[in-house]
Amino acid sequence: MNTEKYLVSEKKKLNLYDVPTSYNGKLQKEEVKEVLIPENIAKMREYHERLYAENNQSLLIVLQAMDAAGKDSLIKNIMTGVNPQGTKVVPFKKPSDGELDHDYLWRVAKELPPRGEIGIFNRSHYEDVLVSRVHNLVLHQPFPKNLVTKDIWEKRFEEINNFEDYLSNNGTTIVKFFLHVSKEEQKKRLMERIDRPEKNWKFASSDITERKYFDDYMKAYADMLVKTSTKRAPWYIVPADRKWFSRYLVSEVIVEKLREMDPQFPVLSKEELDSLDKWKKILEED
Repeated sequence: MNTEKYLVSEKKKLNLYDVPTSYNGKLQKEEVKEVLIPENIAKMREYHERLYAENNQSLLIVLQAMDAAGKDSLIKNIMTGVNPQGTKVVPFKKPSDGELDHDYLWRVAKELPPRGEIGIFNRSHYEDVLVSRVHNLVLHQPFPKNLVTKDIWEKRFEEINNFEDYLSNNGTTIVKFFLHVSKEEQKKRLMERIDRPEKNWKFASSDITERKYFDDYMKAYADMLVKTSTKRAPWYIVPADRKWFSRYLVSEVIVEKLREMDPQFPVLSKEELDSLDKWKKILEED
């Protein structure tokens, strides 16, 4: 698959209504679900084992989307093969009062994956240039009002880019996915949460009330994507109306990133290698 066609170009103007939310290519659902995704899961497992053993670098996966775009099910379906001991999923919801008493990157920084591990952010620091922007939340938060200027979002884009550069300079590879779901498909999935008893628990009234801001979110997302997609921390726009395809595309990109990271099992020193025969003989005689 050519994943670069889903890559967001830096600094280019973007209208998300011109970007497809569904896949209409030659791939077949059955082949993807039964062959291609399992192959990628196996590759991720192998690379993750090396990453964990090497303990030199980390991978941060960022997922952003509108409600009901499929973030939770994507994580569940494609990360099943990795070692849970070296993987952490962090969901970022509405910030607590304690979190609001810090800078907006504080709660994110303390959840970053340590060396040797994969971190998955289900929503992230980008909420503070999306939800905060659409609803102008900075006016109602403990934040100096003289800093709420017309260029506050441009400043935050710059801060985030600098933050992600800093992480890259310290051994964290970052890859970011925007699951692009249509308003029609979102409505269908929200209706399922109401109509199907086993999905009722996933329903929140805010999912409905936020729909009236759909256009505002599309504008905020478009601006954010082009301003914060960099070579070191790229954004991919993932067509999300067909979950089987979005899962496959994300798994493909993750495998590519792990391949580029090229983690290796540690190599024992000559002294340690020479001693293995001694320890083996001791065990055999035990």
